[in-house]
Amino acid sequence: MTKIKFGTDGWRAIIAKEYTTDNVARVSIAVADWLNENNDNPSVVIGHDCRFSGEMFAETAAKVLASNGVLVKIAKGFVSTPMVSLGVVKEKASLGVVITASHNPPAYNGFKLKGDFGGPLLPADITDVENRIPESNSVDLDAISIEILVTEGKIIYVDLEEMYCKHAEENFDLDAINNSDMNFAYDAMFGSGMNAVKRLLPKATLLHCDDNPGFLGIAPEPIHRNLQEFSDLMNNNNLDCGLATDGDADRIGLYDSKGNFVDSHHIILLLIHYMVKYKGMKGKVVTAFSCSVKVEQMCMHYGLEQETVQIGFKHIAGKMITEDVLLGGEESGGIATAGHIPERDGIWMGLILFEFMAKSGKSLEDLIAEVYEIVGPFSFERIDLHIDNETKLKIIEDCKKGMFTKFGKYEVERIETTDGFKFFFDADTWLMIRPSGTEPVLRTYAEASTQEKVFDILADCKATIL
Repeated sequence: MTKIKFGTDGWRAIIAKEYTTDNVARVSIAVADWLNENNDNPSVVIGHDCRFSGEMFAETAAKVLASNGVLVKIAKGFVSTPMVSLGVVKEKASLGVVITASHNPPAYNGFKLKGDFGGPLLPADITDVENRIPESNSVDLDAISIEILVTEGKIIYVDLEEMYCKHAEENFDLDAINNSDMNFAYDAMFGSGMNAVKRLLPKATLLHCDDNPGFLGIAPEPIHRNLQEFSDLMNNNNLDCGLATDGDADRIGLYDSKGNFVDSHHIILLLIHYMVKYKGMKGKVVTAFSCSVKVEQMCMHYGLEQETVQIGFKHIAGKMITEDVLLGGEESGGIATAGHIPERDGIWMGLILFEFMAKSGKSLEDLIAEVYEIVGPFSFERIDLHIDNETKLKIIEDCKKGMFTKFGKYEVERIETTDGFKFFFDADTWLMIRPSGTEPVLRTYAEASTQEKVFDILADCKATIL
C-alpha cells in the first residue's frame, strides 16, 4: 500500500488514485489509536467541504472512529475548515477531522487534523498519528452501518454552520455592515463558505456560490490569476470591496473597488491597524518568514511585539495557544486574530475588514492609504519556477554556500535563513528563495517600493540562478 505522509497542512492525494476509502480508513485507524491512547472518553468532530464524494469519505472516517470507541459528531452537508475547528472547541471534542484538499485542484481530496484548542494539530502529534498508520485497511467498511451507529448514539449529527453563524453574529456588528451604503461582494470559488456568507451578508453580490465539485477546472485558491472573473465584476458594478475564499474557506483573497487584488501582506497590516488604533486591542503579532517587512515596522509603530516563524500555519497556531497573540498570519492568505479560534479563517477576516469600512465610512483604498502613511507604499509578488529536482537542489546548495552575493544590479546586504533564504538589498527590499517540500518547484518572492521593481528583482533572480 501507499505510504501516507502529512504535509504542511494535512494529507492530500488524487481521488480514486491514492485518495480512496481504504486509505482514508487507514488514516482513521491511526487517528482512533492515537485518540484512545491520549484520552479517556475520546470524541471527534468531522466535516467535509464541497469536493467530490466528500460525504462518502467523511462517513468512512466516521465508521472507523465510531467502531473504535470514539464518539463521532459529524456535520450534515458541506462545511468550512474553520467551522470544524470552532465545532471542536464548542463541543469540547478531543480532535477535529476535515475531509478537504483546501485550495488544491479539483482532482484532489485530503484529510486535515485539528487539535482540541481549535487550530491545526501540532507537528509532534501529527507525526505520532502518521507513525501509527497501518500498511493496509483491516476494517470491513461495508459491514458497518451509519444508521445503526446513529441509533446506538455512537454518531451524532451536529449543525456546525449554525454554530459558526451564531458565533459570528455575536462577534460582529452585522447590522452596521448590512445597512451601510457600501456594496460588498463575495466569490466562494465554489467552496464551502458559500452558505454562511449568504446568511451573514444577505445583500452581498455573490459569485460562484453554487455546488460544483469540478470548480470549473480552476483550483479554488484565492490568488489573482484564479479570480479574473471576480476582478472584472468588482471593476464594473459599483462594488466597494470583494472577498474571496478558497475551497475550505480558511484562506482570504481581497479586491478593492477598481478590481485590484489586495494581497495578504496588506490585509495583515489593515487588520493590525483596525484592531489597535480603532478597537484599542493589544498583543503579539506572529507572521511567517515570507511575510512583508512592513509588518515589523507597523508593530514598532504601535509598540507591539513581533515574531517571525517558519512557514506553515501550525507554527503560528502553536504560539497562539500559549501566548497573548493579537494576529497570526502568512503570505498565502491564512490569517487568524484574537477573539476567535487559533485558525485561519477567510470569512472571519473578511467580516473584520467589512466592519472596518462600514464603521469608519472609509473606502478600502482610503484605509490602505492610512497604512501607507505609517509604513510607506510597497509591492510584493511571488513566482514559482517549475524546474527539475536536480536543478532545485543545486540552487539551494549554492544558497547554503553563500554563492549569491548579487542578483543583477541588486547587491545583497544580509541574508536570513529561518525557512528558505531571504536576501536583503536594503531595509525594505528583499528577495526570497525557498524550495517546495513536495514538488519540483522553486518559489521566489520579492518585496520593493513598486511593482515594477519587484518584477525586475524576480527577473534578475531567475537570470542569476538559472
